[in-house]
Amino acid sequence: MKENVKQIFLGIVGMLIGLSSYSQAVPAKYENIPFLVTFGKDAEQKWGDDDKSQTFFFAIPANQTTPFYIRVFDPDCGGQHDENKGGFNTQTSFTILGGESCYSTNDNENRNPVGNYKKGNMLAFKNFGASTKYDNKWYTFGPFNPKEGANKPELGGYVFKVIADGVSGDDGNLYRYFLSSSPTSNIPLEGGNAFTFEYSFRLPAPEKSVSHIYPFVDNNVLSIKQFNFDFDDDAYIRILSASKNGLKVKTSNDSEWANDENIITDDERNTSLDIQMVKYGNQRNNNVVFYITNQYGKFLPFYTVPIGGMPKYKYKIKMTR
Repeated sequence: MKENVKQIFLGIVGMLIGLSSYSQAVPAKYENIPFLVTFGKDAEQKWGDDDKSQTFFFAIPANQTTPFYIRVFDPDCGGQHDENKGGFNTQTSFTILGGESCYSTNDNENRNPVGNYKKGNMLAFKNFGASTKYDNKWYTFGPFNPKEGANKPELGGYVFKVIADGVSGDDGNLYRYFLSSSPTSNIPLEGGNAFTFEYSFRLPAPEKSVSHIYPFVDNNVLSIKQFNFDFDDDAYIRILSASKNGLKVKTSNDSEWANDENIITDDERNTSLDIQMVKYGNQRNNNVVFYITNQYGKFLPFYTVPIGGMPKYKYKIKMTR
């Protein structure tokens, strides 16, 4: 398993040249996702956040020798972008962890804030309240030494974990990340990547807009089971891949989970899938959650740089006599 992942990451180097300037933003530009979303712990699930916590991992290239920074856009909860539920009262914490134990393949830790999900060496922490101090502004964490992360050559270098937790309140905090080589501006860190196992985000408002997330399917995956939460009859979901040309999958209703299972073909192994969410409704504040498991129930990662490049359908012409 580790050898397969390592080979894929070695193969990504050429592709990164074209995608690097976009991939440092989380969500990435080509995902067409306006914001990540984390609600306060007292919020109702019907607002679109199932667990009030979100974890992302950042992979720093092994040859990176200079410090890097993790920047957060609009980290406090109040003002233009955040979702107000009767007066802003929400606090959100951001925790950055390094050390060998910060990266875990424990699915419970990666999906829900249960157990010791903050394993690792705490490198930075800040609690942001219900204010507008950082409204439309960036807050910078760092500098960080790349070697402070978990040494994971099979994942492309050194891995760091960033956790956003809704500490209190019931409002929605909308924010973004950027992996940067500068503390004052967004300068891409060439060869960097970011991934998560459960994605909580805001769908764009315009009707007919299409958002994308890119789970990686390794050589051992025979089937996948997709889980989505709270799509509110506002969008439908389809899969584009080497052998699926927009296959529609089950989509959830308000405050509900939906799931279904799909077979993975030989052409889809060791590639990324393009999970597309197509808006047909007119909701402006639709927050959703998404994760995918393999045939063993193990979570698949979503990468901001799609491993192997952008998925493309392989059109095949059938010859008949």
